[in-house]
Order: sequence, then structure tokens, then C-alpha cells
Amino acid sequence: MTATDPKAAVDTVTLTIDGKEVTVPKGTLIIRAAEQIGIDIPRFCDHPALEPAGACRQCLVDVAAPDREGNVRPFPKPQASCTMTVMDGMVVNTQHTSEEADRAQKGVMELLLINHPLDCPVCDKGGECPLQNQAMNMGRPESRFVDVKRVFEKPLALSSEILLDRERCVLCQRCTRFSKQIAGDAFIDLQNRGAMQQIGTFDENVLDFDGYSPAGPAAEDESGRAFSSYYSGNTVQICPVGALTSSAYRFRSRPFDLVSSPGISEHDSSGSAIRTDHRRGKILRRMAHKDPVVNEDWITDKDRFAFSWQNQADRLTRPLVRKDGELVEVSWPEAIAAAAAGLKAARDGKGVGVLPGGRLTLEDAYAYAKLARLALGTNDIDARARAASAEEQAFLGSTVAGAGLGVTFADLEKAPAVLMVGFEPEDEGGVVFLRMRKSLGKQQVFTAAPFLSRGAEKLAATLLPVAPGREAGLLDGLVGDAFEALEADGAVIIVGERLAATPGALTAALKLSQKTGARLVWIPRRAGERGAVEAGALPGLLPGGRAASVAAARKAVAAAWGVESVPSAAGRDVDAIVAAASSGDLEALLVGGVSPSDVTGLTDAIDKAGFVVSLEVRRSAVAEAADVVLPVAPPSEKAGTFVNWEGRLRSFATAIATDALSDHRVLDLLARELGVELGTGSIGAVNAEIAALGAAADSHRPKAPTAKAGRAPKKGDVVLASWHQLIDEGALQDGEPYLAGTGRATVARLSPATADRLGFAEGALTVTGEGGEGVTVPAVVTDMVDDVVWLPTKSPGSWVAQELRTVPGNVVTVKVGA
Repeated sequence: MTATDPKAAVDTVTLTIDGKEVTVPKGTLIIRAAEQIGIDIPRFCDHPALEPAGACRQCLVDVAAPDREGNVRPFPKPQASCTMTVMDGMVVNTQHTSEEADRAQKGVMELLLINHPLDCPVCDKGGECPLQNQAMNMGRPESRFVDVKRVFEKPLALSSEILLDRERCVLCQRCTRFSKQIAGDAFIDLQNRGAMQQIGTFDENVLDFDGYSPAGPAAEDESGRAFSSYYSGNTVQICPVGALTSSAYRFRSRPFDLVSSPGISEHDSSGSAIRTDHRRGKILRRMAHKDPVVNEDWITDKDRFAFSWQNQADRLTRPLVRKDGELVEVSWPEAIAAAAAGLKAARDGKGVGVLPGGRLTLEDAYAYAKLARLALGTNDIDARARAASAEEQAFLGSTVAGAGLGVTFADLEKAPAVLMVGFEPEDEGGVVFLRMRKSLGKQQVFTAAPFLSRGAEKLAATLLPVAPGREAGLLDGLVGDAFEALEADGAVIIVGERLAATPGALTAALKLSQKTGARLVWIPRRAGERGAVEAGALPGLLPGGRAASVAAARKAVAAAWGVESVPSAAGRDVDAIVAAASSGDLEALLVGGVSPSDVTGLTDAIDKAGFVVSLEVRRSAVAEAADVVLPVAPPSEKAGTFVNWEGRLRSFATAIATDALSDHRVLDLLARELGVELGTGSIGAVNAEIAALGAAADSHRPKAPTAKAGRAPKKGDVVLASWHQLIDEGALQDGEPYLAGTGRATVARLSPATADRLGFAEGALTVTGEGGEGVTVPAVVTDMVDDVVWLPTKSPGSWVAQELRTVPGNVVTVKVGA
């Protein structure tokens, strides 16, 4: 058997801890072996996801081990159990059975408390603090220290979100180890020595940085950076004392006043497990909830801090109906009747377009899909509030929908080689980046992109330079090291949602997967994208990946739904729905949680549509222009299921009980008013239907895409590259100024050759799309593909879809200056 064979024998050792014999795998730390038999050893620096440091010395134990002759001899002094591995025949005595170990631990505790402030009553960690708990258990009742305690300026702002109280720090180095080992963002480190040693802020003469500041890269090199990391909030959670706190939660509550509820993050398609802490119906903080198969111990700062959006002053609590040009509050029966009357008239006329958006749960997306087909009689439904294409729909139907659990986080972590195309893991994948970084040095990473992003650099990725829109050609002609690496067993190709805007790219990715044997996985950005695909909330897809164009597939769905037939006419995608509403070819729109700034032309379509119904949490731009607004519950106030990019069902319960209704319940009421029993009034009913439908048979699926690559731009044209940065101006980050302050500065990027051709040296660039307004932002020359300009998709001053009215890969006009 090989070492990688899961059935291979594991080398074990047997030792005794506090008189109890235990057998554990060779290489196990003493502190872990003790945990397995229920013996608790106090610690501060130890964390199972971080490399051992032995920094705090709180876990000292007495150890005796066999010498060369087999005689068990005691070590001359207590040893740190968090750094020493077990040996066969070892005898360990913890503080429970050894006076020496107990005395050593109490001595360490006394040392830690010498300079520690007595501010537990005002410390955010009070009530859930390991130092507080252990001091009560093993600390001296009175301090022998009579001198003045060491003090520092407090708090020290490491960023707008993370604050440091240095006098509380016990130098466990959890924060610095996480930043270096896990996130790859070493923005804090130990400073000074001896009694004045502390966790320090950035010193450009000591630490090596790659960050962003509003003044631009030149100023960054001179002044240093803040704690610029998408994962900085994890350091607050793992800090064993109150040294690191967050601006958003500081002084807001006591842990024992909070009600904690497990949940799933709504911010990306990873489906990270979170814990929501709330009081009196209001969320006060969110924490990472340990989940070994998905996010392990970590979440992004967006998952952690971006929750205020759902409790803003513009939160909708009652339905609204437009009367005499103004939206007025009405009862639910009146609002449902008004919405049904308008939609019925439009259905019987030129039709209704349905835009559910990509933030929905599986149950909500299924209700939209079923309502569109049964109550509105149309396939004009598309949950993709972004660039979309028929090629992508064929790819999703043939390869993704109904495939169940495909490539997993574990597969991605263990893959010998990974090729990323149209996907930036740190910005668009959240914890995908962290899982891949665990394999740094053991995994070959290739990224097909115009330049090497910061996240790709931290993965030691090899850049396969390509201009947006040219990815199909690169994949079709891939040779050399990248191709050979993908032939290794377990290799993975990741494609992102941005490839929907590149003709032929997904087709080429499928072909490359078949040629190399590498597994192919699609990782979208929004939490509801995969669920919408499974639920059939796309114009050409029915639930389970069934093609709406296949008669047998329609017949199977109709039978499951108890109707004679479902619509057979080809449905419009998001762009076609918007265009049809703008031109009057559709009379009404049913919109759920879509930001007009994400879909080019949606604002015009809403203005020109005869009737608009909006299902929203807050009074958004769509709601303000709608004829009927039906308030729905945010994720914290409802139960449901997100389907993450793996295809894993991520169910969650209601965290805060309110009278707010989920989308699927509102749509069930609306369908009844339209004369249709939708049967989506409860989570159980929806899930039972989805399970009964199951995945489509191969004959009911769409055929794999066969699109050709698009034409190359003319020589001298500049094409647009763009993607969302993790922390930007998305609607789900509203109301959190501290998090917004950690976002990366908005800059345009272009190559040295392109800069020379345009006559750019420094300053700003104005980028203009066809038919759109210009975006003027500071620019920086970057080592990247020529004849390309990169802009963040939705950062301050750069809203690409709304202001440029174009998509990546299209030609734009670039002018130096404003």
C-alpha cells in the first residue's frame, strides 16, 4: 500500500497521560492526545489550524520519556505540550496530577497578569475570555505586583475595522501566524524586545507589503499600509484576550446578552458556516462557525461584517402600492390583489419578464421558476443579474445542473494542479483562496488573466497572459507546463461566471477538460447562482437541469407539477428581457432583489415597462420605481438552503423570528390570486417537490455548448478587463462604513506599452464604453497584457455596468485625464 492509500496502516504510539493510556497517530502533539481522552490543558497560543509556536507557555506539563536504553526518564523541567510530539512509552502529567506542572502554569499566569489591565468590565472579550476563565481557575487571589503596569496608546487602529489594545496582548502570536500562514497578509508582526515587546503596526523598514492606499502605489511605498486583508476579522475571533477588537462591535454588547444562531453566509457561493449573534431582534456581530468540510475555522471580512444592510432605515415592513403616482402602504391582501391584477393583464397581453436575481435560496428560486411557468405562462426568467449567454446556459444545463456534489473544497485543496480561467479566488471565491493556499508549495496554480492579481501572487500562481475575450483561444491552444500539469490525476480547471461574456470560452474549457482528464468546476460569485440553476430559474432550463426545449423534459416536469403542459416557447435571457421591456415587447416585470447598477439598461426597462412588481428587503431603486412592492425577509429572518459551488446543500434555520415572509411564501400567495396553486408555501413542501423531481435524465438535458471564439479586436483597440473586488459598493455591504474603509482603492490598470501609446505617465484615465458615460479614476502602470485597461466592477467611482454599459472583452475608449 502507498502512503496515500486511505486503507494503509497508520503508525501509532501509546503513551500515558495522567494515568490514562492512550494510543494516537505518530506525530500527534501532547496537547491533542490529551484532548482525545478528555483532559484539558490550558493554553493561549495553541490553535489547531495554526502551526505550533510555544509562545505563551501556559500549557506546560511534566514529561518523562524512554531514553536509548528504554529507561523512562523525566525531563529536567516542564515542557510545552503544544509543541512536543508524543513518543511510545511517554508518561505525561498535567496540572491535574503534577504539582510541578501546576506550579509552572500558575507562574506563567501570574507573569501574564503582571501588566494585564484590570478592565474586564469594559473589555469586549469579557464573558468569553480564556484568560479571564483561566485566571479565575488558577490565578492568585491577590497580585504581588506593586509597580506601575505597562501602558500603551489605545486603541491603535490597524485598519478602519480592526483595533488593537496592546496592553491586553499576551504575545500568543495567533494573529501574526494567521496573517502569515493562512491569509498571506503579514500586515502585523512582533515589534521591539523584552518587556516592551508588542504586536506592532506596519513599519515599512521591517515588513514587506503589497497593499493599496487612496493616494496610490507611490504613496504606499513611502508611508506603509493599514491591515489590508480580506480576512483580518479572523484575528479578532481567535485572539484569546481582548487585544484585537472590531470597530463594528466594540462596546456594543456583552457575550452573555447575545443569542447565537448558526447560519450560512449570503455573500458568495462558498456557503461558509457562520454564527449570528443578536439581541432584541438586531444582529450585533457574526462569527465563523467551524465547518471542516467547507470554511474550516475561517470566513472573509465580508461574511463577518457585512450584515447591517438588512436593518437600515429604508427596510420595508409593509407592502406598497402606487396610487396617484406615489407609493403608499397597504395591507397584504390589497397588495397581492394589485400585483396579481397587473401581472394577469400583462400575461394576457405581451407577457411578463421575471428577474429573480442571484441572491436567492434554492426554495425561493424554485418558486420563481414555477410561478413563471405555471402562473405567468412564460420561460422569460433569468436569475443571472450579470453578463449571460446561451453558451453558458448550455454549459450549466449539460455540466452543472443536477450533477450533485462534484469537485469539493477537499479536492481543490489536494489537487496537484489548478487552472483558473475568468476567476480570481481572493476577490470572487472567499474561502476558496484560503483552501488553495493551504497547498502552497505543493500545488501548481495557473491563472489565465490579463495580469497577476494580489491573490494569485499569494498562491504563487503562474500567469497565462490573456486579454479578456481571448480566453477561448488560449484554452484551445494550451501547451507546455500548464497542459502537462493538468494531465496529473486530480487536477482541476476552475471557470468563473465572467466567461459567460467570452464566446467559445466555456466550450474550450470543456474540451480541455476532456483532453487532459482534469475535472471542471464552475464557481459563480453570488450565493444563489448554483441554486437558481438547480431550480430552473433560467430561460432554457427547467428544474434538475432539464432542457425547456425538449418535449420529454417538459412533459416530465408538467406531470410532476400536476398540469397538462409547461411553456415551450424559447425564453429570453436577462439582456433580452431588459431589451424587450424597454421596447414594449414585454408589458410587465417581476423583479426580486436585483440592483439596477448590475444589469445594463435595467433602469430604462423599469421606467418603460407598463407594470413592475418588486420583491425586496429594502426600498431599492427598483422598489422606488415599481407599481407594487412586496417586502420579503432577509436571510437572518428566514429558513432556507443555499447550494454552494460544490453542489453541497447548505441549509439554515431562522435566526431572528419576525413576521417577514420568504420569497417562496409571497409567490405562493401571488399565484393563488392568479388562480394557480403553486404549493410553495413551506420549506418542506418545496424541498419535497425538488427531491421528487430529481436530476434530469441525460436525454432531457441540453447538449454541451459548441460555440466558437469571438473575433479579435482591431489592432490598437483597447479592451476592458474587470471583476468585482471582494469589498466594494455592493448593496449587501450598505451600512458598514468600517468595512468599506478596508476596501482597496479604485485604480485603473494598463501596461507600460499601452501607457506609452496613450501618452500616460501618471494621474487619471477616463474610460468610456459604447453608449455609456465615462469613468474617471486614478491609474497605475502594471505588468500586464497590452491593449487592455482594467477597472474594478463596482468600487467607488467605477460602476462598470451602469456607467460604461458594457462588459469585459468589449472595446472601450481610453483618454488621459478627466
